[in-house]
Amino acid sequence: MKILDKYILKSFLKPFLATFLIVLFVLVMQALWLAFEDIAGKGIDIIFILKFLYYTALLVTPQALPIAVLLSAIMAMGNFSENYEFAASKSAGISLQRLMRPLIILTVFMSFINFLFLNNVYPYAMFKQKNLYVNIKKQKPSMALVPGSFNTEIPGYHIKFDEKYGENEDLLKRVIIYDLTQKKWNNKIITAKTGKIINKEGSKYMTLVLYNGQFYEDHIEKRTEKNMPVSTAHFKEYSIIITMPDDSLLEEEKLKGFHSMKTLSQLKDTIPYYNDDFQEYIKGRAKSLSINADAKKLIPFVKDTLNLQPNVFDNFDERTQLRMINSSIAKSKNAMSIIINRKESFKFRRKVLNLHEIEYYNRIAFSLSCLILFFIGAPLGSIIRKGGFGLPMILAISIYVLYFFANTFGRNLAEESSITAFLGSWVSALLMVPIAILLTRRATKDMGIFNIDVFLQPITTFIKKISSKKTKTNNGAN
Repeated sequence: MKILDKYILKSFLKPFLATFLIVLFVLVMQALWLAFEDIAGKGIDIIFILKFLYYTALLVTPQALPIAVLLSAIMAMGNFSENYEFAASKSAGISLQRLMRPLIILTVFMSFINFLFLNNVYPYAMFKQKNLYVNIKKQKPSMALVPGSFNTEIPGYHIKFDEKYGENEDLLKRVIIYDLTQKKWNNKIITAKTGKIINKEGSKYMTLVLYNGQFYEDHIEKRTEKNMPVSTAHFKEYSIIITMPDDSLLEEEKLKGFHSMKTLSQLKDTIPYYNDDFQEYIKGRAKSLSINADAKKLIPFVKDTLNLQPNVFDNFDERTQLRMINSSIAKSKNAMSIIINRKESFKFRRKVLNLHEIEYYNRIAFSLSCLILFFIGAPLGSIIRKGGFGLPMILAISIYVLYFFANTFGRNLAEESSITAFLGSWVSALLMVPIAILLTRRATKDMGIFNIDVFLQPITTFIKKISSKKTKTNNGAN
Protein backbone atom coordinates (compact mmCIF):
# COMPACT_ATOMS: atom_id res chain seq x y z
CA MET A 1 0.00 0.00 0.00
CA LYS A 2 2.92 2.37 0.49
CA ILE A 3 3.59 2.25 -3.24
CA LEU A 4 -0.06 3.11 -3.95
CA ASP A 5 -0.01 5.96 -1.42
CA LYS A 6 3.13 7.41 -2.98
CA TYR A 7 1.57 7.18 -6.43
CA ILE A 8 -1.60 8.96 -5.29
CA LEU A 9 0.35 11.69 -3.50
CA LYS A 10 2.58 12.17 -6.54
CA SER A 11 -0.45 12.42 -8.83
CA PHE A 12 -1.92 15.08 -6.54
CA LEU A 13 1.21 17.14 -5.76
CA LYS A 14 2.29 17.65 -9.37
CA PRO A 15 -0.84 19.59 -10.43
CA PHE A 16 -1.03 21.18 -6.96
CA LEU A 17 2.36 22.90 -7.25
CA ALA A 18 1.60 24.07 -10.78
CA THR A 19 -1.88 25.42 -9.99
CA PHE A 20 -0.75 27.00 -6.72
CA LEU A 21 1.99 29.00 -8.45
CA ILE A 22 -0.32 30.00 -11.30
CA VAL A 23 -3.12 31.13 -8.98
CA LEU A 24 -0.66 32.95 -6.73
CA PHE A 25 0.79 34.78 -9.73
CA VAL A 26 -2.68 35.79 -10.96
CA LEU A 27 -3.75 37.11 -7.55
CA VAL A 28 -0.52 39.08 -7.11
CA MET A 29 -0.87 40.60 -10.58
CA GLN A 30 -4.45 41.54 -9.78
CA ALA A 31 -3.33 43.34 -6.61
CA LEU A 32 -0.53 45.04 -8.54
CA TRP A 33 -2.98 46.20 -11.21
CA LEU A 34 -5.25 47.76 -8.57
CA ALA A 35 -2.29 49.61 -7.04
CA PHE A 36 -0.66 50.47 -10.38
CA GLU A 37 -1.77 54.12 -10.41
CA ASP A 38 -0.29 54.75 -6.98
CA ILE A 39 3.05 53.08 -7.74
CA ALA A 40 3.88 53.68 -11.40
CA GLY A 41 5.87 56.76 -12.35
CA LYS A 42 6.71 57.89 -8.83
CA GLY A 43 10.44 57.28 -8.95
CA ILE A 44 10.13 54.53 -6.35
CA ASP A 45 13.14 52.24 -6.07
CA ILE A 46 12.65 48.75 -7.52
CA ILE A 47 13.52 47.26 -4.12
CA PHE A 48 10.44 48.80 -2.52
CA ILE A 49 8.22 47.64 -5.38
CA LEU A 50 9.57 44.09 -4.93
CA LYS A 51 8.83 44.38 -1.20
CA PHE A 52 5.28 45.42 -2.03
CA LEU A 53 4.88 42.38 -4.30
CA TYR A 54 6.41 40.10 -1.65
CA TYR A 55 4.00 41.24 1.05
CA THR A 56 1.11 40.97 -1.41
CA ALA A 57 2.12 37.38 -2.20
CA LEU A 58 2.05 36.55 1.50
CA LEU A 59 -1.42 38.09 1.83
CA VAL A 60 -2.99 36.16 -1.06
CA THR A 61 -1.36 32.81 -0.22
CA PRO A 62 -4.26 31.76 2.08
CA GLN A 63 -6.60 32.33 -0.89
CA ALA A 64 -4.40 30.56 -3.45
CA LEU A 65 -3.98 27.43 -1.30
CA PRO A 66 -7.67 26.35 -1.22
CA ILE A 67 -8.05 26.99 -4.96
CA ALA A 68 -5.00 24.83 -5.68
CA VAL A 69 -6.29 22.04 -3.41
CA LEU A 70 -9.70 22.10 -5.07
CA LEU A 71 -8.39 22.07 -8.64
CA SER A 72 -5.70 19.44 -7.90
CA ALA A 73 -8.25 17.15 -6.22
CA ILE A 74 -10.57 17.34 -9.25
CA MET A 75 -7.68 16.75 -11.68
CA ALA A 76 -6.09 13.88 -9.74
CA MET A 77 -9.31 11.99 -9.12
CA GLY A 78 -10.53 12.76 -12.62
CA ASN A 79 -7.37 11.23 -14.08
CA PHE A 80 -7.82 8.10 -11.92
CA SER A 81 -11.37 7.64 -13.18
CA GLU A 82 -10.55 8.51 -16.77
CA ASN A 83 -7.72 5.95 -16.88
CA TYR A 84 -9.92 3.29 -15.20
CA GLU A 85 -7.56 3.17 -12.21
CA PHE A 86 -10.52 3.45 -9.84
CA ALA A 87 -12.14 0.46 -11.49
CA ALA A 88 -8.92 -1.54 -11.13
CA SER A 89 -8.62 -0.54 -7.47
CA LYS A 90 -12.20 -1.55 -6.72
CA SER A 91 -11.69 -4.91 -8.41
CA ALA A 92 -8.67 -5.39 -6.13
CA GLY A 93 -10.86 -4.64 -3.08
CA ILE A 94 -9.56 -1.12 -2.44
CA SER A 95 -12.35 1.34 -1.64
CA LEU A 96 -12.50 5.03 -2.53
CA GLN A 97 -12.05 5.98 1.13
CA ARG A 98 -8.80 4.00 1.26
CA LEU A 99 -7.53 5.67 -1.91
CA MET A 100 -8.30 9.14 -0.53
CA ARG A 101 -6.71 8.47 2.89
CA PRO A 102 -3.21 9.87 2.11
CA LEU A 103 -4.76 12.91 0.40
CA ILE A 104 -7.03 13.53 3.39
CA ILE A 105 -4.03 13.45 5.74
CA LEU A 106 -2.15 15.82 3.41
CA THR A 107 -5.14 18.20 3.23
CA VAL A 108 -5.50 18.26 7.02
CA PHE A 109 -1.82 19.19 7.21
CA MET A 110 -2.39 21.94 4.62
CA SER A 111 -5.33 23.28 6.62
CA PHE A 112 -3.09 23.47 9.67
CA ILE A 113 -0.44 25.29 7.61
CA ASN A 114 -3.12 27.66 6.33
CA PHE A 115 -4.21 28.36 9.91
CA LEU A 116 -0.65 29.15 10.98
CA PHE A 117 -0.29 31.38 7.92
CA LEU A 118 -3.50 33.26 8.69
CA ASN A 119 -2.62 33.66 12.35
CA ASN A 120 1.03 34.67 12.07
CA VAL A 121 2.17 35.56 8.55
CA TYR A 122 -1.00 37.31 7.34
CA PRO A 123 -1.08 39.99 10.12
CA TYR A 124 2.66 40.65 9.65
CA ALA A 125 2.29 40.98 5.86
CA MET A 126 -0.77 43.22 6.23
CA PHE A 127 1.10 45.50 8.63
CA LYS A 128 4.13 45.75 6.35
CA GLN A 129 2.19 46.16 3.12
CA LYS A 130 -0.23 48.81 4.42
CA ASN A 131 2.60 50.94 5.79
CA LEU A 132 4.67 50.54 2.64
CA TYR A 133 1.66 51.39 0.47
CA VAL A 134 0.90 54.56 2.44
CA ASN A 135 4.54 55.64 2.36
CA ILE A 136 4.75 55.05 -1.39
CA LYS A 137 1.74 57.33 -1.86
CA LYS A 138 3.49 60.01 0.19
CA GLN A 139 6.45 59.85 -2.17
CA LYS A 140 4.40 61.56 -4.89
CA PRO A 141 1.22 62.84 -3.23
CA SER A 142 0.13 64.77 -6.33
CA MET A 143 -0.96 61.46 -7.86
CA ALA A 144 -2.97 60.65 -4.72
CA LEU A 145 -4.94 63.93 -4.68
CA VAL A 146 -8.66 63.21 -5.03
CA PRO A 147 -11.19 65.86 -6.13
CA GLY A 148 -14.17 66.78 -3.97
CA SER A 149 -12.61 66.33 -0.52
CA PHE A 150 -9.72 67.65 1.54
CA ASN A 151 -6.43 65.86 0.83
CA THR A 152 -3.88 65.61 3.64
CA GLU A 153 -1.16 63.62 1.85
CA ILE A 154 0.99 66.74 1.28
CA PRO A 155 2.72 67.64 4.57
CA GLY A 156 1.67 71.01 6.00
CA TYR A 157 -1.28 71.57 3.66
CA HIS A 158 -4.92 70.55 3.39
CA ILE A 159 -5.95 70.84 -0.25
CA LYS A 160 -9.40 70.63 -1.79
CA PHE A 161 -10.41 71.13 -5.44
CA ASP A 162 -13.44 70.37 -7.59
CA GLU A 163 -11.80 68.79 -10.61
CA LYS A 164 -8.46 67.45 -11.85
CA TYR A 165 -8.00 67.50 -15.62
CA GLY A 166 -5.43 67.84 -18.40
CA GLU A 167 -3.38 65.27 -20.31
CA ASN A 168 -1.29 64.45 -17.23
CA GLU A 169 -4.08 65.31 -14.78
CA ASP A 170 -1.93 68.11 -13.36
CA LEU A 171 -4.48 70.94 -13.75
CA LEU A 172 -6.87 71.80 -10.91
CA LYS A 173 -10.13 73.73 -10.86
CA ARG A 174 -11.52 75.82 -7.94
CA VAL A 175 -8.80 75.20 -5.36
CA ILE A 176 -8.96 75.79 -1.58
CA ILE A 177 -5.78 75.40 0.50
CA TYR A 178 -5.32 75.55 4.26
CA ASP A 179 -1.69 76.43 4.98
CA LEU A 180 -0.64 74.67 8.20
CA THR A 181 3.12 75.14 7.82
CA GLN A 182 3.24 77.71 10.65
CA LYS A 183 1.32 75.31 12.92
CA LYS A 184 -1.25 77.97 13.79
CA TRP A 185 -4.41 76.14 12.86
CA ASN A 186 -6.25 77.49 9.81
CA ASN A 187 -4.92 81.05 10.03
CA LYS A 188 -3.97 81.17 6.34
CA ILE A 189 -6.44 80.18 3.64
CA ILE A 190 -5.71 80.38 -0.09
CA THR A 191 -8.33 80.10 -2.83
CA ALA A 192 -7.87 80.12 -6.60
CA LYS A 193 -9.96 79.54 -9.69
CA THR A 194 -7.36 77.23 -11.28
CA GLY A 195 -4.04 75.63 -10.42
CA LYS A 196 -1.24 73.53 -11.83
CA ILE A 197 1.00 70.87 -10.28
CA ILE A 198 4.65 70.84 -11.39
CA ASN A 199 6.58 67.82 -10.18
CA LYS A 200 9.67 66.89 -12.17
CA GLU A 201 10.90 63.29 -12.13
CA GLY A 202 13.47 62.76 -9.38
CA SER A 203 12.99 66.25 -7.92
CA LYS A 204 12.75 66.73 -4.16
CA TYR A 205 10.32 69.62 -4.61
CA MET A 206 6.81 70.00 -5.95
CA THR A 207 5.53 73.37 -7.14
CA LEU A 208 1.84 74.24 -6.92
CA VAL A 209 1.05 77.26 -9.13
CA LEU A 210 -2.28 79.00 -8.48
CA TYR A 211 -4.02 81.46 -10.82
CA ASN A 212 -6.63 84.20 -10.20
CA GLY A 213 -7.19 83.85 -6.49
CA GLN A 214 -6.77 85.42 -3.08
CA PHE A 215 -5.40 84.54 0.32
CA TYR A 216 -6.65 85.36 3.79
CA GLU A 217 -4.38 85.41 6.83
CA ASP A 218 -5.34 85.97 10.43
CA HIS A 219 -2.47 87.46 12.48
CA ILE A 220 -2.01 86.93 16.23
CA GLU A 221 0.35 88.93 18.41
CA LYS A 222 2.86 86.59 20.04
CA ARG A 223 3.06 88.32 23.43
CA THR A 224 -0.61 88.93 24.19
CA GLU A 225 -2.03 86.33 21.80
CA LYS A 226 -4.62 88.89 20.71
CA ASN A 227 -6.07 88.98 17.23
CA MET A 228 -4.57 91.59 14.94
CA PRO A 229 -5.98 93.06 11.71
CA VAL A 230 -6.58 90.47 9.01
CA SER A 231 -4.58 90.68 5.80
CA THR A 232 -6.03 89.76 2.43
CA ALA A 233 -4.61 90.00 -1.07
CA HIS A 234 -5.61 89.13 -4.62
CA PHE A 235 -3.18 87.55 -7.05
CA LYS A 236 -3.01 86.48 -10.66
CA GLU A 237 -0.29 83.91 -10.03
CA TYR A 238 0.95 82.46 -6.76
CA SER A 239 3.46 79.64 -6.32
CA ILE A 240 3.86 77.26 -3.40
CA ILE A 241 7.03 75.18 -3.22
CA ILE A 242 6.58 71.97 -1.25
CA THR A 243 9.43 69.76 -0.06
CA MET A 244 8.77 66.12 -0.90
CA PRO A 245 9.19 63.37 1.73
CA ASP A 246 12.62 61.76 1.90
CA ASP A 247 13.15 58.19 0.69
CA SER A 248 13.86 57.15 4.27
CA LEU A 249 10.18 57.73 5.06
CA LEU A 250 9.39 54.62 3.05
CA GLU A 251 10.59 52.61 6.03
CA GLU A 252 8.21 54.30 8.50
CA GLU A 253 5.67 52.03 10.16
CA LYS A 254 3.19 54.34 11.84
CA LEU A 255 0.05 52.56 10.63
CA LYS A 256 -0.91 49.87 13.14
CA GLY A 257 -3.74 48.66 15.36
CA PHE A 258 -6.10 47.51 12.61
CA HIS A 259 -8.05 44.29 13.11
CA SER A 260 -6.36 42.64 10.12
CA MET A 261 -2.92 43.27 11.66
CA LYS A 262 -3.60 41.29 14.84
CA THR A 263 -3.15 37.62 15.69
CA LEU A 264 -5.95 35.50 17.15
CA SER A 265 -4.67 35.97 20.70
CA GLN A 266 -4.51 39.74 20.21
CA LEU A 267 -8.01 39.78 18.73
CA LYS A 268 -9.29 37.69 21.64
CA ASP A 269 -7.86 40.23 24.09
CA THR A 270 -9.10 43.23 22.10
CA ILE A 271 -12.71 42.15 21.46
CA PRO A 272 -13.81 42.42 25.15
CA TYR A 273 -12.41 45.97 25.28
CA TYR A 274 -14.44 47.11 22.26
CA ASN A 275 -17.49 45.22 23.49
CA ASP A 276 -17.35 46.90 26.92
CA ASP A 277 -16.82 50.27 25.26
CA PHE A 278 -19.85 49.72 23.02
CA GLN A 279 -22.07 48.60 25.91
CA GLU A 280 -21.00 51.60 28.01
CA TYR A 281 -21.79 53.88 25.08
CA ILE A 282 -25.30 52.40 24.76
CA LYS A 283 -25.91 52.80 28.51
CA GLY A 284 -24.70 56.39 28.36
CA ARG A 285 -26.96 57.23 25.42
CA ALA A 286 -29.96 55.56 27.12
CA LYS A 287 -29.28 57.50 30.33
CA SER A 288 -28.93 60.75 28.39
CA LEU A 289 -32.20 60.10 26.56
CA SER A 290 -33.96 59.38 29.86
CA ILE A 291 -32.64 62.60 31.41
CA ASN A 292 -33.61 64.72 28.39
CA ALA A 293 -37.13 63.25 28.43
CA ASP A 294 -37.53 63.97 32.20
CA ALA A 295 -38.61 60.35 32.64
CA LYS A 296 -38.03 60.39 36.42
CA LYS A 297 -40.61 63.12 36.93
CA LEU A 298 -43.40 60.71 35.96
CA ILE A 299 -42.67 58.31 38.84
CA PRO A 300 -43.58 60.50 41.85
CA PHE A 301 -46.59 61.88 39.98
CA VAL A 302 -48.07 58.39 39.42
CA LYS A 303 -47.30 57.19 42.96
CA ASP A 304 -48.46 60.25 44.90
CA THR A 305 -51.63 61.02 42.97
CA LEU A 306 -54.84 59.14 43.92
CA ASN A 307 -58.14 58.62 42.12
CA LEU A 308 -56.68 59.10 38.65
CA GLN A 309 -58.87 58.77 35.58
CA PRO A 310 -58.01 55.86 33.21
CA ASN A 311 -57.31 58.39 30.46
CA VAL A 312 -54.34 60.46 31.65
CA PHE A 313 -55.45 63.61 29.82
CA ASP A 314 -58.80 63.62 31.62
CA ASN A 315 -56.97 64.58 34.83
CA PHE A 316 -56.01 68.00 33.39
CA ASP A 317 -57.77 70.98 31.88
CA GLU A 318 -57.51 71.81 28.17
CA ARG A 319 -54.82 74.45 28.64
CA THR A 320 -52.61 72.04 30.59
CA GLN A 321 -53.25 69.32 28.04
CA LEU A 322 -52.11 71.61 25.21
CA ARG A 323 -48.99 72.55 27.16
CA MET A 324 -48.22 68.88 27.80
CA ILE A 325 -48.63 67.99 24.12
CA ASN A 326 -46.36 70.84 22.99
CA SER A 327 -43.78 69.90 25.61
CA SER A 328 -43.89 66.24 24.53
CA ILE A 329 -43.49 67.17 20.87
CA ALA A 330 -40.52 69.42 21.70
CA LYS A 331 -38.84 66.74 23.81
CA SER A 332 -39.47 64.11 21.14
CA LYS A 333 -37.91 66.33 18.46
CA ASN A 334 -34.95 67.02 20.72
CA ALA A 335 -34.50 63.31 21.45
CA MET A 336 -34.78 62.46 17.76
CA SER A 337 -32.22 65.14 16.89
CA ILE A 338 -29.79 63.71 19.46
CA ILE A 339 -30.30 60.18 18.11
CA ILE A 340 -29.70 61.32 14.52
CA ASN A 341 -26.57 63.26 15.48
CA ARG A 342 -25.19 60.28 17.40
CA LYS A 343 -26.15 57.74 14.74
CA GLU A 344 -22.79 57.75 12.95
CA SER A 345 -20.89 57.42 16.22
CA PHE A 346 -23.08 54.47 17.22
CA LYS A 347 -22.59 52.76 13.83
CA PHE A 348 -18.83 53.34 13.93
CA ARG A 349 -18.41 51.78 17.38
CA ARG A 350 -20.57 48.80 16.44
CA LYS A 351 -18.70 48.38 13.15
CA VAL A 352 -15.30 48.37 14.85
CA LEU A 353 -16.50 45.65 17.21
CA ASN A 354 -18.01 43.69 14.30
CA LEU A 355 -14.79 43.87 12.27
CA HIS A 356 -12.73 42.45 15.14
CA GLU A 357 -15.22 39.64 15.78
CA ILE A 358 -15.49 38.81 12.07
CA GLU A 359 -11.72 38.70 11.70
CA TYR A 360 -11.43 36.37 14.69
CA TYR A 361 -14.03 33.83 13.50
CA ASN A 362 -13.09 34.10 9.82
CA ARG A 363 -9.45 33.17 10.52
CA ILE A 364 -10.64 29.86 11.97
CA ALA A 365 -13.35 29.24 9.36
CA PHE A 366 -11.18 30.07 6.36
CA SER A 367 -8.34 27.84 7.57
CA LEU A 368 -10.69 24.86 7.08
CA SER A 369 -11.41 25.86 3.47
CA CYS A 370 -8.70 23.48 2.19
CA LEU A 371 -10.37 20.49 3.84
CA ILE A 372 -13.91 21.48 2.81
CA LEU A 373 -13.00 22.15 -0.81
CA PHE A 374 -11.01 18.91 -1.00
CA PHE A 375 -14.08 16.89 -0.05
CA ILE A 376 -15.90 18.67 -2.87
CA GLY A 377 -13.13 18.36 -5.46
CA ALA A 378 -12.07 14.75 -4.87
CA PRO A 379 -15.51 13.10 -5.20
CA LEU A 380 -16.43 15.49 -8.01
CA GLY A 381 -13.34 14.43 -9.97
CA SER A 382 -14.18 10.74 -9.54
CA ILE A 383 -17.74 11.38 -10.72
CA ILE A 384 -17.02 13.46 -13.85
CA ARG A 385 -14.13 11.13 -14.81
CA LYS A 386 -12.24 13.86 -16.57
CA GLY A 387 -8.67 15.04 -15.90
CA GLY A 388 -6.54 17.82 -17.37
CA PHE A 389 -7.04 21.58 -17.15
CA GLY A 390 -10.26 21.86 -19.18
CA LEU A 391 -13.46 20.92 -17.38
CA PRO A 392 -11.77 20.65 -13.93
CA MET A 393 -10.58 24.25 -14.22
CA ILE A 394 -14.08 25.50 -15.01
CA LEU A 395 -15.61 23.51 -12.15
CA ALA A 396 -12.92 24.60 -9.67
CA ILE A 397 -13.33 28.29 -10.52
CA SER A 398 -17.14 28.05 -10.32
CA ILE A 399 -17.06 26.31 -6.93
CA TYR A 400 -14.49 28.68 -5.45
CA VAL A 401 -16.35 31.75 -6.73
CA LEU A 402 -19.46 30.42 -4.98
CA TYR A 403 -17.48 29.76 -1.80
CA PHE A 404 -15.73 33.15 -1.88
CA PHE A 405 -18.97 35.00 -2.69
CA ALA A 406 -20.76 33.32 0.23
CA ASN A 407 -17.87 34.21 2.53
CA THR A 408 -17.82 37.85 1.39
CA PHE A 409 -21.62 38.11 1.52
CA GLY A 410 -21.71 36.71 5.06
CA ARG A 411 -18.94 39.03 6.24
CA ASN A 412 -20.71 42.07 4.77
CA LEU A 413 -23.96 41.14 6.50
CA ALA A 414 -22.13 40.64 9.79
CA GLU A 415 -20.29 43.93 9.36
CA GLU A 416 -23.64 45.76 9.10
CA SER A 417 -24.99 43.78 12.13
CA SER A 418 -27.63 42.03 9.99
CA ILE A 419 -26.37 38.68 11.31
CA THR A 420 -23.91 37.66 14.01
CA ALA A 421 -20.17 37.70 13.32
CA PHE A 422 -19.99 33.94 13.97
CA LEU A 423 -22.70 33.13 11.43
CA GLY A 424 -21.30 35.59 8.88
CA SER A 425 -17.88 33.96 9.05
CA TRP A 426 -19.18 30.40 8.83
CA VAL A 427 -21.95 30.88 6.25
CA SER A 428 -19.73 29.71 3.38
CA ALA A 429 -18.76 26.57 5.30
CA LEU A 430 -22.42 25.90 6.16
CA LEU A 431 -23.21 26.14 2.46
CA MET A 432 -20.36 23.94 1.23
CA VAL A 433 -20.29 21.17 3.85
CA PRO A 434 -23.66 19.65 2.80
CA ILE A 435 -22.50 19.72 -0.84
CA ALA A 436 -19.26 17.97 0.17
CA ILE A 437 -21.20 15.30 2.09
CA LEU A 438 -23.59 14.74 -0.82
CA LEU A 439 -20.80 14.43 -3.41
CA THR A 440 -18.71 12.14 -1.19
CA ARG A 441 -21.70 9.90 -0.59
CA ARG A 442 -22.57 9.66 -4.29
CA ALA A 443 -18.94 9.05 -5.28
CA THR A 444 -18.64 6.27 -2.69
CA LYS A 445 -21.75 4.56 -4.09
CA ASP A 446 -20.47 5.07 -7.66
CA MET A 447 -23.43 7.27 -8.58
CA GLY A 448 -23.57 10.32 -10.86
CA ILE A 449 -24.08 13.87 -9.71
CA PHE A 450 -27.74 13.74 -10.62
CA ASN A 451 -29.79 10.58 -10.98
CA ILE A 452 -32.44 11.45 -13.58
CA ASP A 453 -34.44 8.32 -12.75
CA VAL A 454 -35.14 9.71 -9.28
CA PHE A 455 -37.06 12.58 -10.87
CA LEU A 456 -38.57 10.67 -13.81
CA GLN A 457 -39.71 7.56 -11.89
CA PRO A 458 -42.63 9.23 -9.99
CA ILE A 459 -43.81 10.92 -13.21
CA THR A 460 -43.78 7.69 -15.27
CA THR A 461 -45.48 5.79 -12.45
CA PHE A 462 -48.23 8.41 -12.25
CA ILE A 463 -48.77 8.31 -16.05
CA LYS A 464 -48.93 4.51 -16.01
CA LYS A 465 -51.57 4.57 -13.27
CA ILE A 466 -53.72 7.03 -15.20
CA SER A 467 -53.42 5.06 -18.44
CA SER A 468 -54.26 1.77 -16.69
CA LYS A 469 -57.40 3.32 -15.13
CA LYS A 470 -58.56 4.58 -18.54
CA THR A 471 -58.00 1.12 -20.04
CA LYS A 472 -60.06 -0.54 -17.30
CA THR A 473 -62.86 2.02 -17.76
CA ASN A 474 -62.99 1.46 -21.50
CA ASN A 475 -63.07 -2.34 -21.07
CA GLY A 476 -65.90 -2.05 -18.55
CA ALA A 477 -67.97 0.07 -20.89
CA ASN A 478 -67.56 -2.42 -23.68
